[in-house]
Amino acid sequence: MPALALNRPVADTRSVVAVAAWAKFPIELKIMSDLPQKPSISEFHVSLGETVKFSKTISESDIYLFAGITGDFSAHHVNEEYMRTSPFGQRIAHGALLVGFMSTTSSMMIARCVEKSIEETPVSLGYDRIRFVKPVFIGDTVTVVYTIATIDHEKRRATAKIEISNQRGEVVAVGNHIFKLVSRANRIS
Repeated sequence: MPALALNRPVADTRSVVAVAAWAKFPIELKIMSDLPQKPSISEFHVSLGETVKFSKTISESDIYLFAGITGDFSAHHVNEEYMRTSPFGQRIAHGALLVGFMSTTSSMMIARCVEKSIEETPVSLGYDRIRFVKPVFIGDTVTVVYTIATIDHEKRRATAKIEISNQRGEVVAVGNHIFKLVSRANRIS
């Protein structure tokens, strides 16, 4: 059996031909090694633990404008007299308005990717495990914290934990967000 460099025996003739071909063309070997490798965490354009924050004081106009856009004129949101007699004692913000603030922070994180002039388009795949754990009232100031929790290089996806707190530091809502980096070479129709 013929021996190659470093005196290692070759298992079969296909290996000899392949090794012999590479030995003749060391420049091609260098070119092959210059091909792009699998993305690393830094090439995903966000990092584990990376965070964005958004704060807003909820006004009566926020409630009415949101009700007008969505058609959700439930007494919980727009009828002060009705809500005075409820366990809450006053009107509460729409849960979907809080989800809108979650979307604000996901857009802020995605904007960081876009600012880097990346060759992928970041898109939202949706929200999971959304829970409204305390009411939000008119006059409350909410702060949304969006933190990258996982990165999946194979699927080009990241998930984030989202937590919304009021001005007293009480958690009022939580959720998870999933976003994906879509290659611009993959045209979606």
